[in-house]
Amino acid sequence: MTYFHHSATTPVDKDILKTMLPYFSGNFGNASSIHQYGQKAMEGVEYGRQIAAKYFNCQPDEIVFTGGATEANNLAIRGLIAAIKRSSQHITPHVITSVIEHDSVLEPFAQLEREGTAVTHIPVDSKGVIIFEKLEAAIKDNTVLISIMYVNSEVGSIQPIRQIGKLVRKINEQRQKKWEQTIPADRTAKPYRLYFHTDATQAINFLPSDVKEFNLDMLSMSAHKIYGPKGVGLLVIKQGTPLTALQLGGHHENNRRSGTLNVPGIVGLGKALENLTNENIAKQNKKIAVLRNRLVKGVKKLVPNVTLNTDIKNATPGHAHFSFHGIEGESILISLDLAGVAVSTGSACASNSLKASHVLIAMGIPVEIAHSSIRFTLGKHNKKSDVDHLLTVLPDIISRLRNMAPKLD
Repeated sequence: MTYFHHSATTPVDKDILKTMLPYFSGNFGNASSIHQYGQKAMEGVEYGRQIAAKYFNCQPDEIVFTGGATEANNLAIRGLIAAIKRSSQHITPHVITSVIEHDSVLEPFAQLEREGTAVTHIPVDSKGVIIFEKLEAAIKDNTVLISIMYVNSEVGSIQPIRQIGKLVRKINEQRQKKWEQTIPADRTAKPYRLYFHTDATQAINFLPSDVKEFNLDMLSMSAHKIYGPKGVGLLVIKQGTPLTALQLGGHHENNRRSGTLNVPGIVGLGKALENLTNENIAKQNKKIAVLRNRLVKGVKKLVPNVTLNTDIKNATPGHAHFSFHGIEGESILISLDLAGVAVSTGSACASNSLKASHVLIAMGIPVEIAHSSIRFTLGKHNKKSDVDHLLTVLPDIISRLRNMAPKLD
């Protein structure tokens, strides 16, 4: 079976599994317990925490372990706004996100909007990149949060995170300066700070993620996108960022996320991040890019009436998203699966939905063409033979499905 679905999940590396195994049985204790079993488990947690802090260039106590990026995104967005509302009753907060975010960002914002928070959705261009000028123009005096994903999961477009971080820093400096220049008798409370969050789930494998370099207040990610285990992720929370816990019932993670820690998962997450510091990562990513480019070139050469939706010059090396005109993407997916190739029609979290991808629609792609799309995402275990197998079976599949499609008069 050929696997081209790495944006959905990745296989757990053997060395990561080996590192995790002792914490399932031998070191099985609850990390919150003070006896030796608990302390052994806590050693595993602290291993993961120290590695994560080093990787993201933050302090260990700025790491909060979660059940994955979905939980981390919800905690970042809803937790921040809840804390701001609690401390500033007179403010009606305004928040900004993009139209192409993952549902674990879009849905918390939709809920906040129903609860009275003003939300602005920034559009994207035809290549799936936010229009920066629109974002800058959308910032108001009461804007307290910008949440923009680092890499789009469907087409792989890289967002201008560094540029946004610089803008956020400038806005905060301007707010502080304006407040300081106000006559003391006329001053209100200190100016509201603008916080910056990114869902970096699809970026960690390929791009630098230094929270200080990008002026990030919060960053979310999942282990299972980087050859680690499912069911564990983290949220980096810069010191001083207000946050109200969403899960209650314990005092874990400095009262920011209640729940018994997933010790084997945290160990696996730490090992996965440690592996990304390996000197061979650049070479590995170059290999993936070569295979992806071979796939793109082959599909465009062998299959007529196809559109590449991924901007190769501004995407991760693993993404290649196509629209095969005149055929439903689900039919292509099923046919490829029968031919031994695993792909997707979009985000795995929304793959059961019959709606056209909100990302493609936002890029200006017509609904009927959006429905004909397939996402190929490559990983480090893919080989030239995998690409060649796809290029062998795909043209016949497309031809057969087009011949079966009803002809319009």
